Amino acid sequence: MKKIPSSFYLYGAAAVAVVGLFVLIGTRAIPASGPSVNDGFAQCLTEKGATMYGAWWCPHCKAQKELFDTAIQYVKYVECSQNVDRSMSQECKDAGVKGYPTWIFADGSQLSGEQTFEALGKKADCAVPGSDATSAQ
Repeated sequence: MKKIPSSFYLYGAAAVAVVGLFVLIGTRAIPASGPSVNDGFAQCLTEKGATMYGAWWCPHCKAQKELFDTAIQYVKYVECSQNVDRSMSQECKDAGVKGYPTWIFADGSQLSGEQTFEALGKKADCAVPGSDATSAQ
């Protein structure tokens, strides 16, 4: 009987691990199909003149975006820090942004920091997903 070298098993295990990793990454990269329950809320915020100002490196901005899930695509968003040095753009300075995230509404008022849907909905007069309230659109 012919003996199989131990390197054969090592390479086989490595190949299986690599294939498994690609499968895991590939399935996680597939976006959820269909509309999000937050789509209408995000669209209402934008229609009512709400804008989110944030920075790519800001963990609070990331959390705020994740709250919206895929509906974040409907939120009007301004990136304030497009440089590696994390400096604030002139557009955001002119808008009066002091920190991230900042929500600025049609009436010029602001909410700073991560916001709940309830706070955003109240400020913009938009129905919050899952609530019984209706928007006065």
